[in-house]
Amino acid sequence: MGVFPATLLLVLIAVAAASSQRVRLAPRLTPGETLRYRIESRSTTTGKTTTPIVNPEGGTQASQAIHLVVRLDVLDAQPAAAAGSGEVHLRATYEKSSAESESDAFDPDAASFGDQYARFEGQSIEFTMKPGGLLGDFKGLEEVFADRSAAEPVVSWLEALASGAGFPREGISIGQKWTSERPLDGAPLSGLTWRTESTYLRNEPCKSSGSASDCAVILTRFRILRRGSVHPDATPEEYRRNGLRTSGSWTGSGESLDSISLSTGLLVNSTQTGTQDMDYEITSASTGSSIHHKGQVRTQSEITLLPNQM
Repeated sequence: MGVFPATLLLVLIAVAAASSQRVRLAPRLTPGETLRYRIESRSTTTGKTTTPIVNPEGGTQASQAIHLVVRLDVLDAQPAAAAGSGEVHLRATYEKSSAESESDAFDPDAASFGDQYARFEGQSIEFTMKPGGLLGDFKGLEEVFADRSAAEPVVSWLEALASGAGFPREGISIGQKWTSERPLDGAPLSGLTWRTESTYLRNEPCKSSGSASDCAVILTRFRILRRGSVHPDATPEEYRRNGLRTSGSWTGSGESLDSISLSTGLLVNSTQTGTQDMDYEITSASTGSSIHHKGQVRTQSEITLLPNQM
């Protein structure tokens, strides 16, 4: 065997060994640490809701945009948190918070939507990040958002922050794929499942100014599926207890591309796009009156770790 083939063989062996190395990407945080993230999100809703009372001025299209800059302070962490497996207590301070809403019809809630986010600027919430990336013990949201569902866009990005903690416990290697499923809670149809398939694509320099760290690039594709019976009655138990019946369909798909620091397990950048299509009916079991909604929701978001915070 000549020199060149032997050298090539060594290179191939080295590449194969590097690609088979497993890494764990759970965030590794220590008390006193501070991070800052910028979050930009936009959603566009199109569709129509038909009710027993006809509303000729009902809108068919609306959009909302949210802009945030958030400082995260690590208040406390179990010793194991430095290895990405312990519980962490954090405070999120919304240093900048604004939003706007547009509709093709008069919307009395549009102004309050922007005002609500403006009031959130300077406010703080506290929460706990548990092993596996689960978030809980939120404090402070109720001071600004009386309705927890209205606060969802403010806190949902935090789930992406800890996404690496939910990856396979044994670690992942380049080229590996894995899947996960969880119920889609809060929808008017039962049996809906949020299914994701993730792929560890490659390592590359983190896209963060002033950082020389390498990042793992993870592509995740998601789908919304309905599990179980195909019977047209898809009523969740909560609706049934209130004398309602639901039927119809709810599907969705999308993807996210995430860059996660190999040295810290911190999310450096995440871009996500998604589409959900809904066509469902809610009917009163006692009166027979119904509400029919058919529409589509498109979402785009980007989360960026701001420079010099790694």
